[in-house]
Amino acid sequence: MGTVRTETRREGHTVSDLRVMVVDDHPMWRDGVARDLTDNGFDVVATADSVAAAAARAAATLPDVVLMDMNLPDGTGAQATAAVLEVHPSARVLILSASDERDDVLEAIKAGATGYLVKSAQQSELIAAVTSTGEGQPVFTPGLAGLVLGEYRRMSQSPQSDAPVLTGRETEVLRHVAKGLSSRQIATRLEISPRTVENHVGSALRKLQLGNRVELARYAIEHGLDAD
Repeated sequence: MGTVRTETRREGHTVSDLRVMVVDDHPMWRDGVARDLTDNGFDVVATADSVAAAAARAAATLPDVVLMDMNLPDGTGAQATAAVLEVHPSARVLILSASDERDDVLEAIKAGATGYLVKSAQQSELIAAVTSTGEGQPVFTPGLAGLVLGEYRRMSQSPQSDAPVLTGRETEVLRHVAKGLSSRQIATRLEISPRTVENHVGSALRKLQLGNRVELARYAIEHGLDAD
């Protein structure tokens, strides 16, 4: 597969500003992913092969995005995710795993992962996913977002009586945010402007007292919101 150079921008900067760490215990795979990311303009600041190494190197290098395998020699990717976020809370973790098992996906999201991509993804999908993760958007391999949303819906008990009340349009936007869609994509689906989408996102953030789009998506998942 040929390498495609990308000039994707993140808040006014090229992806070369995006600091990435790759965590995988298979050297050939880890080095290959790191090389692909470097070739596509990302700044790969560290690699790691274990939970302990991931936490130590995250603390030392402060990556923006961590690509995380689910199977490590000293623990799970979910445990590594929690360890990384403990030492570097602003990092965004994107799971990149051969497993698409429900329990693995849910365990990773509960630990704080922003999204979940299977290793069968194309290089272009990986590059797009890392870029979106860096922008704070949840990213899932097709089918996994619905799995997560459906599971949390089943797990959900009765709604909180004191929960903030969102408007119908805010809830609709929130459902699409949870699926990892960008503001432009949501605007196209709902036939409104991207600015209006951002206004609804901002309003929902204020009402729910959340800090960013990732927390908003996690709220939607935890409360079983979906577009069905």
